[in-house]
Amino acid sequence: MQNSKIPTLRIGDLEVNPPIVQGGMGVRISKANLAAAVANEGCVGVVATVGLGRFEDHPGSEFVRVNEEALRQELCKAKSMTDGIIGVNVMVALSNYENLARTAAEEGVDLIISGAGLPLDLPKFARGTSTKLIPIVCSARALHIIYRKWKTRYNKTPDAVVVEGPKAGGHLGFRYEELLSGESPSLDEMLSEVIEAANSYDPPVPVIAAGGIFDGQDIARVLKLGASGVQMATRFVCTNECDVHENFKQAYLNAREEDIAIIKSPVGMPGRVLNNEFVAKIKRGETVPFKCSYKCLRTCDPKTAPYCIAKVLVNAAEGNFDEAFAFSGENSYRCNEIVPVKQLIDQLTEETAYHLSKDTE
Repeated sequence: MQNSKIPTLRIGDLEVNPPIVQGGMGVRISKANLAAAVANEGCVGVVATVGLGRFEDHPGSEFVRVNEEALRQELCKAKSMTDGIIGVNVMVALSNYENLARTAAEEGVDLIISGAGLPLDLPKFARGTSTKLIPIVCSARALHIIYRKWKTRYNKTPDAVVVEGPKAGGHLGFRYEELLSGESPSLDEMLSEVIEAANSYDPPVPVIAAGGIFDGQDIARVLKLGASGVQMATRFVCTNECDVHENFKQAYLNAREEDIAIIKSPVGMPGRVLNNEFVAKIKRGETVPFKCSYKCLRTCDPKTAPYCIAKVLVNAAEGNFDEAFAFSGENSYRCNEIVPVKQLIDQLTEETAYHLSKDTE
């Protein structure tokens, strides 16, 4: 049931109220259970496609097939649990990017969110379907490039766009040095220029704010700036329905503000993680030898990588933090309890409505 006190996010013929998109969290963190629970509350539930299948148990030649089958299974499971909106997150940097995007569209997923690179050919993979396509960008320039390419080559325009700021978790689209120094542009600054660009199109493209959105006050702030909705990931880790191991959730609950760290990932991008002994080890320059038979990320060079990021994230999802770290947003230390998804969404809705109403009183 829609809440009339807060705006509805409209993505084509899809209506999202509360206007919240659950962020895709790989490897094996946001799967069917979490996505369906979020969708059942009127929001968008998202399955992260990266590393869904147990590729580590199969020869490298099986990498594509194993992950494709796992994606089909997760989407089938999610659909059996909800009539709400289900999306997927597919990273452009994945070596099996095209296969995963095509598979999601074939399975009739409601929308595909795609970042970690410019998804210039995404419309080709969803051609002939009603799947909505949503790129992730860090600038108006990136949106303009995607818009022109899609329009010229595929006669398609983005159904919405996600603007991801520097406070997000996981791999980030900023330089390592600017994240450490705090010189990267703020989400609010990025939103301003992207919203201006998005509103220049006919029809305008809905803008979804992401990165550091933690509570209803944050949601109200970006809605007042002109965003049509938000994407949130960190808050959904500490829910009963999140598919990840309890040790992963506990790492969030145990985290202090000073435990949030920026690392250089083997894939050539900075990443935000929770500090632990494994992080300290890699920061000291220690390596974890490995043999790669699948090359899951196009930007990773197994010959020079100090450790396998895929294996590290698998370990984290399974709760083995002796050989792993947890990706997290900048505000993960503020998580202090594990709650049902419904309770979280109800709280966010109430907070958002309150902070939106303050300006009209």
